[in-house]
Amino acid sequence: MTSKLLKSFNENYDKLVHKFDNKVITRANIASYIDHTLLKPEATSYDIRKLCTEAKEYKFKAVCVNPYYVRLASQELRGTGIEIASVVGFPLGATPGENKIVEAKRAIDNGATEIDMVINIGALKDSNTDMVRKKIEGIVSLGVTTKVIIEICLLSDKEKVIATQIAKDAGASFVKTSTGFSKGGATLRDVALLKYIAGEEMKVKAAGGIRNFATAQAMIFAGADRIGASRSVDIVKGG
Repeated sequence: MTSKLLKSFNENYDKLVHKFDNKVITRANIASYIDHTLLKPEATSYDIRKLCTEAKEYKFKAVCVNPYYVRLASQELRGTGIEIASVVGFPLGATPGENKIVEAKRAIDNGATEIDMVINIGALKDSNTDMVRKKIEGIVSLGVTTKVIIEICLLSDKEKVIATQIAKDAGASFVKTSTGFSKGGATLRDVALLKYIAGEEMKVKAAGGIRNFATAQAMIFAGADRIGASRSVDIVKGG
C-alpha cells in the first residue's frame, strides 16, 4: 500500500505541489497561517514578551514557546484569541511517552492551547508503530490541538508515509514537518506528500527554514495549513 501511494504521489507531484494555488495568500492575510515561534535555548523573558507583542501587532495565529515560558505567554496574550503552542519531547522525541504526557499536561495547565510533540523517531524506524501511535493518542486525549512532529529530514519516503498515517490514525490535528533543530526543514515536496496522505482528515504544518513570504506562500500552495517560523515579521513585512 505504501509503495502504491508513493508511486501515485510521484506520478502526480507536479499537480499536487500546486494543488492549492487557488488560495489567495497575501501579506495581509498570511499572518493567520503563522505560528510565531521562539524556541532558542537562550531566549529570555524579554524576548518572549517581544514575541507576544509582535503576535498581537501582526495578528499571528499562535505563538510557539518552550514549556518554561507558557505561563508568561499566556499572561501576555490573555483575551487576544491568539493560540499558545508549546513543545513536548523537544527536540529529539526520545523521552519516554509518560514524560511527554506529564510535560503536555503541565503546559496545558499553564495556558497552552496547542501541543507540538516530537515522535520517537528511533521507535518508528524500529517499526514499533503501535507504541508511536499510542503515545500520540495519549497527547490527543488531553483535548487540545495536537501537532505531531515527525522530523521529516531523518525519514525515508516510506517512513514519511507511515509516520503521517500513524498520526492520522491517532487523531492528531496536524502532522508537522520539522523541529527546526535537525539537519533540514520543510520542503515543498515533503509538504505535498504529507498533505496527500493526510487528506481532509488532518492538517499539515510546515516548519524549518521558512524565512520569507515567497517560501511561506509556496508551502501553503503545496498543502500547508499552518506555517511555523521565527522570521514571521520578515514574512509579513518584507522577506
